[in-house]
Amino acid sequence: MGRQRLPEHVGFIPDGNRRWAVAHGLSKEQGYTHGVAPGIALFEECRRRGIPEMSIYGFTQDNTRRAAAQRAGFSDACTAFAHAVAECGAALLVVGDGGSRHFPNPLRPFRRRCAGDIRVNLLVNYDWDWDLAGLCEEGALRSREVRRLDLIVRWGGGRRLSGFLPVQSVYADFFVVDAYWPDFELAHFEAALAWFAQQDRTLGG
Repeated sequence: MGRQRLPEHVGFIPDGNRRWAVAHGLSKEQGYTHGVAPGIALFEECRRRGIPEMSIYGFTQDNTRRAAAQRAGFSDACTAFAHAVAECGAALLVVGDGGSRHFPNPLRPFRRRCAGDIRVNLLVNYDWDWDLAGLCEEGALRSREVRRLDLIVRWGGGRRLSGFLPVQSVYADFFVVDAYWPDFELAHFEAALAWFAQQDRTLGG
């Protein structure tokens, strides 16, 4: 049997943190804390499998309209994830509007990609409109260092991109996991990769 065909770049949409927290009798913001370990596990699995690039949604500009405790919760979770993978040698880049007060100060050093092996793109205070506006204002996408996606995996049962890297997602295959993000299991990712390997990737040809 031949080796499974793997994507070169996988995107992750980690949804369902608040619903998971409520289902477990916790405050909504506590769900974000339980979402850090799954992100680190995915990073380690991508590295183990030799997948060269991953992108993961942290939070969007729309998310910053949530209650202050929730904003602090997802900001702290993003900061914890970023420092953990950077310390493990990831080539981390944080993509998002750094001119906003909602951009976490501890993540500012990662607005330029650090040296490392697997490329990790963390979307923080990200907005698709902000990204595309770079074409007019700077002559290129603001996410221009992020390569085209092959596969996107979304937890929480949603069937939408929610503004996730719209240009890079143009030919991505989309796999949905109904489980909430804090209930992550490696089997979810394994199922997504097995499904991806069966897709006819003609890219319009």
